[in-house]
Amino acid sequence: MSEVPAELRYTKDHEWTRVEGDMATVGITDHAQGELTEFVYVQLPKEGDRLSKGDVLAIVESVKNTADVYAPVSGEVVAVNGPLDDDPSQINRSPYDNGWIARIKMSEPGELDKLMDASAYRKHIGE
Repeated sequence: MSEVPAELRYTKDHEWTRVEGDMATVGITDHAQGELTEFVYVQLPKEGDRLSKGDVLAIVESVKNTADVYAPVSGEVVAVNGPLDDDPSQINRSPYDNGWIARIKMSEPGELDKLMDASAYRKHIGE
């Protein structure tokens, strides 16, 4: 059973979003990290990047596969998790805490309404 924190919002592509004011912290769900297994590389966005919802935010590479991570909301990247450059396996060990990928200052907070809550995400992944 995957960890699915109740306070987060989720996408069908397995990104999570933690909202604090107009800031959205984004990462990969526990379910996704379990499917992809051991991460070996993360191509992080750059601070200052402006993204629209659905744009590629980051690229993750595991021993099994390479996957795009999509922006769940539109806005400007204001912080990236630099330690992932040296230790991408933090996503495996701590997907919702140390494994976050980027923080986005949202330009369209209403987009959050289109994300799933924990219950809907559990149904989406068949749990």
